[in-house]
Amino acid sequence: MSELRLYNTASRSVEPFTLPEGVPAVRLYCCGPTVYHFAHIGNLRTYVFEDVLRRGLEYFGFAVKHVVNITDVGHLTSDEDEGEDKMEKGAARTGKTVWEVADFYTQAFMKDIALLNILNPSVWCKATDHIQEQVDLVQTLESKEYTYRTSDGIYFDSAKFKRYADFARLDIDSLQEGARVDKGEKHNITDFALWKFSPVETRRAMEWPSPWGVGFPGWHIECSAMAMKHLGQTLDIHCGGTDHVRIHHTNEIAQSECATGKPFARFWMHGEFLRMGESAKMSKSSGEFLTLDVLIRDGFHPMEYRLMALTSHYRNYLNFSYDALENARESLKALRKKTDPLIGQGGSIGSTKAKEWQAKFREAIGDDLNTSKALGILNLMLKDTLQDYEKSALVRDFDSVLGLGLDTPLTVVREAASVDAAKVEALLVERKEARASKDFKTSDRIRDELAAMNVVIKDGPQGTTWEVKNGK
Repeated sequence: MSELRLYNTASRSVEPFTLPEGVPAVRLYCCGPTVYHFAHIGNLRTYVFEDVLRRGLEYFGFAVKHVVNITDVGHLTSDEDEGEDKMEKGAARTGKTVWEVADFYTQAFMKDIALLNILNPSVWCKATDHIQEQVDLVQTLESKEYTYRTSDGIYFDSAKFKRYADFARLDIDSLQEGARVDKGEKHNITDFALWKFSPVETRRAMEWPSPWGVGFPGWHIECSAMAMKHLGQTLDIHCGGTDHVRIHHTNEIAQSECATGKPFARFWMHGEFLRMGESAKMSKSSGEFLTLDVLIRDGFHPMEYRLMALTSHYRNYLNFSYDALENARESLKALRKKTDPLIGQGGSIGSTKAKEWQAKFREAIGDDLNTSKALGILNLMLKDTLQDYEKSALVRDFDSVLGLGLDTPLTVVREAASVDAAKVEALLVERKEARASKDFKTSDRIRDELAAMNVVIKDGPQGTTWEVKNGK
């Protein structure tokens, strides 16, 4: 019987995964979206990886309690506690309230994961529903003398956590010497905000009373507070994108372990970036911003993107191009040509040969979720001389991990969600202001963002008009 082996970022090695004695279910926490904008397909690649992890754990017989957070406050535009709150920025961009922004983009995210056949977690938890838990955690850290106060908030003193640099293999001395930002009142360049004070001169849309004054939580504290509320003080697996390693997850470890005196997570798992062209990753700020809706409007099916994601190991870069997506389309078409006739045939995995194919698939998934190898095994199995009823049973078995929906006919997704007209108008106002001030970089970024929504803009003597490409 093969075992499940997973790569642990903390040890930089592949380790056998088991549960501690007496723990009934895997305590799995995944960093969820900051709902100030649409999720791009690079974000969604991470959620596909985490879905395969969840499915893989269950395939190996583990029960899973899966928690995903919704960040709807406190995530600033810079991870180093600088800039605007992303929710406030989203509200300014769209002309909506921050609460409307959070609800709109949360619903858009939920639609995306449904289209990608990503399983819902056991618990969705919003940062704004857990303010007291975050305040309580900051107070615990304060009582243990890990915090200090500045003019703009309560900060964690990272120098008091001696293992702060270990997880991300940070060279703290080099960071101190080569810092490109003024650390201001922070004692150390790696210190981070636990609670931020509201500006005296303005009222924020999202703010709460606290023992330190009116304000809002920092981004990092929410994950620790919510993870421990729903899963306990030590998690079995904590997931996120690889960009979380250096700051967000390092800070989570520091504040959690200082508060409890216990390890925060046994395994840390991270999905690598999706690349476009020469870029290191896809990002909203760079303008290279493709959404699932855009792919659908361009005629692709969400399962074609999911298959494309599965062809590359989650710890490897995935280079996106429409040619690669076309290849995934042809691969899915060829696969379904073999699996569609097997739908509904029932049957069980009974013969020695069928069990051998199942063992090969299990070994691939057990090898740190090697989905590309697993897909190869699926295709080879379909060429074998097995009875159709056994092939049908194996397809269902394999697809319980792959999540391609091979046990039902492929549903046609005819059209993505309609364009948010208020958002388009707000972006056009921002673009007009940028052009007036000769800020062409911002103007170009907005043009690219509109193009990603399939919005075509036309500048004329009477002003700027817009329409959705292909009349959709």
